[in-house]
Amino acid sequence: MATDAERSGAGPARSAAERSGAGPARSAAERSGAGPVPSSLDDERGTTNGDAVDLVRARAALLDPPPGARRLGPAALREAMVELHDFWLSSRAAAVGVGEGSALVAVGALGRRELAPHSDLDLVLVHDGRRNGREQISRVADALWYPLWDAGVGLDHSVRTVGEAIEVATTDLRVALGLLEVRHLAGDPELAERLAATARQAWRAGIRNRFDDLVAATESRWERSGEVAHRIEPDLKNGHGGLRDIQLLDALAAAQLVDRPTVDVQDARRLMLDLRVELHRRAGRARDVLQAEDAHEVVAAAAADLGVTDRFDLARAVSGAARTVVFATDTALRSARAALPRRGLAALRRAPARRPLDDGVVEHAGEVVLARDAQVSRDPALVLRLAATAARTRLPIAASTLHRLAEAAPELREPWPRAALSELLALLGAGDGMVDVVEALDRTGLWGRLVPEWGAVRDLPPRDRQHVWTVDRHLVEVTRRAAELTTRVSRPDLLLLGALVHDIGKGREEDHSEVGERLARHIGRRLGLWPADVETLAAMVRHHLLLPHTASRRDPEDPATVERVVETLGADPVLLELLHALAEADSLGTGPGVWTPWRATLMGDLVRRCRVVMSGGPVPGPSPLSEDALALARSVAETGRPEVSVSGEGELTTITMTVAAPDRPGLLSRAAGVLALHSLQVHTADLGEHDGVAVDAFTVSPRFGRLPEASLLREDLVRVLRGSLDLPARLAAKERDYDRPGPAPAPSRVLWFDDEATGAVVLELRTSDRIGLLYRVAAALEAEDLDVRWARVSTLGSSVLDAFCLETTEHEGLDPDRRRRVEEAVLGAAADGRPAEPSPSG
Repeated sequence: MATDAERSGAGPARSAAERSGAGPARSAAERSGAGPVPSSLDDERGTTNGDAVDLVRARAALLDPPPGARRLGPAALREAMVELHDFWLSSRAAAVGVGEGSALVAVGALGRRELAPHSDLDLVLVHDGRRNGREQISRVADALWYPLWDAGVGLDHSVRTVGEAIEVATTDLRVALGLLEVRHLAGDPELAERLAATARQAWRAGIRNRFDDLVAATESRWERSGEVAHRIEPDLKNGHGGLRDIQLLDALAAAQLVDRPTVDVQDARRLMLDLRVELHRRAGRARDVLQAEDAHEVVAAAAADLGVTDRFDLARAVSGAARTVVFATDTALRSARAALPRRGLAALRRAPARRPLDDGVVEHAGEVVLARDAQVSRDPALVLRLAATAARTRLPIAASTLHRLAEAAPELREPWPRAALSELLALLGAGDGMVDVVEALDRTGLWGRLVPEWGAVRDLPPRDRQHVWTVDRHLVEVTRRAAELTTRVSRPDLLLLGALVHDIGKGREEDHSEVGERLARHIGRRLGLWPADVETLAAMVRHHLLLPHTASRRDPEDPATVERVVETLGADPVLLELLHALAEADSLGTGPGVWTPWRATLMGDLVRRCRVVMSGGPVPGPSPLSEDALALARSVAETGRPEVSVSGEGELTTITMTVAAPDRPGLLSRAAGVLALHSLQVHTADLGEHDGVAVDAFTVSPRFGRLPEASLLREDLVRVLRGSLDLPARLAAKERDYDRPGPAPAPSRVLWFDDEATGAVVLELRTSDRIGLLYRVAAALEAEDLDVRWARVSTLGSSVLDAFCLETTEHEGLDPDRRRRVEEAVLGAAADGRPAEPSPSG
């Protein structure tokens, strides 16, 4: 049978080292000038160090072949590395006296033949325990370990008898798992086989008492390392869905609790092993986390070997592989627990009863399974009914049930029967319970049969930093969040369906909202919705970004803005209500910090104004200044001195600071600078005026520490306006001391939006957050003789999206040349050493 190396085109695995330029492993020491491995132990610290150095040189030649030699693919390199170390270790062991009564065995990566270029060697020198041989075995061990240590080879080692090894394994779970991977390298093969057989027997015999510890250790590892499928920088080895989970499957199979991993899991193992090899090769050291900056170089070097075309394709492949492993692991743990041997009184108990849950659906041993009389081939709604039941009861679906449904369940005819649609809505409305159920259906092919359009977004990585999930998981998360909002809308069914498909158009070249609108119509008709509901669903998908974009890029108090939204939605209050709830669910399902109280206030105000117009009332105008703001303005008009007031101090994220001062150019930038100087992060800026007094309200929160006193803010603002406080220098010093931003993963961008109804021009800046950003950008706009009518500042983690409604001092439009100048000034103000990326007008 052909080996992996032969199938990859590398030729016979034995000659991999030769093809790389390292030459045969047997002659490596000779080529280095160290000569053959000595058989004497008299000078092991001297002569044998050359042998291990020669091993390192041979490894280096495999990793970086000389000119003209072929670069080995990851699978061939892994096999060549195993052969090289096997040969060196077996030769060395034979030379130093490992033989009858002793054996050198490999565990860990070398034992599994999964050695990455910079993996540690896990070795056990096992011996028969003869008293007169203890000193000799100690000398043999030193002769094996010291050359490796001196050459800088990572080594985890032990010297034990079979009995000692098993005794340690009974109290150390890591050792017990390692002994399941024992592979003979040199010495007495019968002794090595006795160790392996005894370890496997002890593992099977003790699994009942160790299973809970095994699960606890696994869950602790998942908690530390996160999800491979959904982390931007996944831990391929320790993460949930990584290589350690596949080794867990092997261990459960060795305990005879579950079957060996499936073909899909083995494919996932190969992909992650190959990727780990490439990470080691690129980094020049052990690395298990796929960092963002690695992806481009890994794909450039090994795209064909990994079967991917770009970094997004790689992320998608890793996500799919990890989710396959997660599903297999979760299923195996449940099956293993059910299969644990029962002893004592537990062995006398009856088998778990089957509890009816719904028509054709029962609970058995803590899982949802089909009833014995379920008509799988004749009941078109059975899959969805079983799924809805599992989501409602928070019980997992048995793997055997999923496979039976995948094989025998009929396709749903179009349009769907009403019963099937009803069960789908019950599933989507189950909230948290639906997430694992949809994942289980998707991993077994059932979800794709229900929603064929899902294939385009499955495992699709996000294209921006705000999203923490793949696109398909994002849709599920948004639906989960929408289930919490169903009592706020008159059509909860359409809210759930809209949440499920709002981004279904992603992964294609066209605008995802436009593609999604067309797909939503197809989906709505297939589900059997009424024609009017199909159009509402399509409109939800088409306009799901309308409210958040309008609230952040337009002035909600401008009547023309409200009229435009109402016109776009056809004055449909039900659609407005649905889009409002969907926008909240979409933000909550995107990532932490995206939906905040101030964002909710912005959007709620816009929706309130739209409702008034839709009900036949007049278009609401700008909100008048509050009594407190008017009082502040009158005080400034009388004294000529700036004033600052603070409201909402009990809510950290919704504190409003109102700054009133005689209206003059540069007031916005100076006020923003004073706020930044006191470590206040600006979320929104609303600019008003009363009798020649500018009244600017900022929604802020402390970056760290507590709120400053309003009197301190007023004092510094007065000093800035008088010119006695060097604001740029103070902010630069503060940024040096506290901010120290690292390199931004994405360049800054400027987009332009023109409101034809009002003639307003909106500049949107997308960049990374930093202290004093609003001050610098506002100052740049003021230097270009532009007035800022209003500003919306959105801070999303480390990302910022700032929108400014601009007017020229001459009240003229902004021609393309002037826009280019303004754009360069704004990008320069936002720059911190990263490249700028001008964008065309939007």
